[in-house]
Amino acid sequence: MSQRLSVVMIAKNAADLLPDCLASVAWADEIILLDSGSEDTTPEVARAAGVKVFTDTDWQGYGIQRQKAQRLASGDYILMIDTDERVTPELAQAMRTVLAAPQPDAVYNIARRNFFLGRFMRHSGWYPDRVTRLYPRERYQYNASLVHESLDTQGAKVIELKGDLLHLTCRDFASFQRKQLNYATAWAQERHQKGKKASLTGIFTHTLGAFLKTLLLRGGVLDGKQGWLLAVVNAQYTFNKYTELWALNHGYSEKT
Repeated sequence: MSQRLSVVMIAKNAADLLPDCLASVAWADEIILLDSGSEDTTPEVARAAGVKVFTDTDWQGYGIQRQKAQRLASGDYILMIDTDERVTPELAQAMRTVLAAPQPDAVYNIARRNFFLGRFMRHSGWYPDRVTRLYPRERYQYNASLVHESLDTQGAKVIELKGDLLHLTCRDFASFQRKQLNYATAWAQERHQKGKKASLTGIFTHTLGAFLKTLLLRGGVLDGKQGWLLAVVNAQYTFNKYTELWALNHGYSEKT
């Protein structure tokens, strides 16, 4: 007997992204969207597509918000996606095959293909950017990290699926930069709360390391001009993370 699938997503101000995302998972048994206080028509767009929409504006980080969203689902399996992601037909078929005969104690890992400044990247550490997103609802959930949250898969067998999950990471560079800065700030605050420290030497070594790792070790040079630009962006993101942590350590930045 095929297992029921709940597609679960968290969202805020994503009305323009939703139609294509929802169309790619319209075959699922149910779609759950937990809105964190959109000021656009995100809830209306979702409801018009038959999505079950809920609202929770008590934002405590990405991990906890995903936990809340998962608790609203009723399917046997969860597919956790974001509004800027699209399930390809090949991936959809692979997931249907899994749901028809899932393996015990298994979670399913997907290759994510990331879009950056006009192209889907093939190297640079951005492909295959593997993420575990398909899993039994009652056995696994996301950790409570503020940012860069992940599924707690302890004890699970991780199986790779065929097909890609398309990720529109950077359609608009200004929006992408704002998101990256928010991620860097959340990362630094979380590390600071755990008593972690950053040094000036560490700031620059981590920044240079991020640039070289993206460009050389992860093959960014093979992605052409976007690979070079992404190497700089990753270095900038790393610089922002460690500088914000250093500032928090020395009382030069606000704690939230």
